[in-house]
Amino acid sequence: MAAVTRPPIRVLVVDDDALVRSGLTMILGGAPDMEVVAEAVDGRDGITAARRHRPDVVLMDIRMPLMDGLEATEHLGSWESPPRVIVLTTFDADDYVARALGAGASGFLLKDTAPAAIIEAIRRVADGDPMLSPSVTARLIAQLRSGAPDRTRLARARLTRLTEREHEVAVTIGEGLSNAEIAARLHLSVPTVKAHVGRLFAKLEVDNRVQIAICVHDAGLS
Repeated sequence: MAAVTRPPIRVLVVDDDALVRSGLTMILGGAPDMEVVAEAVDGRDGITAARRHRPDVVLMDIRMPLMDGLEATEHLGSWESPPRVIVLTTFDADDYVARALGAGASGFLLKDTAPAAIIEAIRRVADGDPMLSPSVTARLIAQLRSGAPDRTRLARARLTRLTEREHEVAVTIGEGLSNAEIAARLHLSVPTVKAHVGRLFAKLEVDNRVQIAICVHDAGLS
């Protein structure tokens, strides 16, 4: 039986810097399983392009004129079948990253991320496996910890709601592992890992994996 050929991952690049857009388009053009379907110069333009081209993944800058990436991500997240968004950020934009979590961003990348890592992040996010950049996550966690001395106690109390296996999955998420990597580490199937992650969302009352990682870090477990 012939192998099923997967259609290319459709990517929309949204950034107000023409050089950044050009660079990302060139990088992704070298990946045989990706297609840049459009570029956009700001959040408003990005929404229009997303509606027209229906990308699988959007690379979204944060700081842009007219409409920034945060507002655009929130708008896309309200769609019935939204594209997955990877936020492009710099070290001085961590406050925006924290706010973007609630908008449904699936990944976070620094603009100086290596080309191969950008391509791999898009693949992971397209497969429904959120991409957490360790450096961005670490800085975000440090920012959220500041001024909150009781975070450790509260985080540990929340983690007591978990079963032993759920606790193990939570710790691996805190390490930034993907579902496939967690499955290999804990000798589980990927569907089983996804089921555990879903229960973590409910028990810890969070909306995404970054918030799980923050809870794990606050508890001093990673």
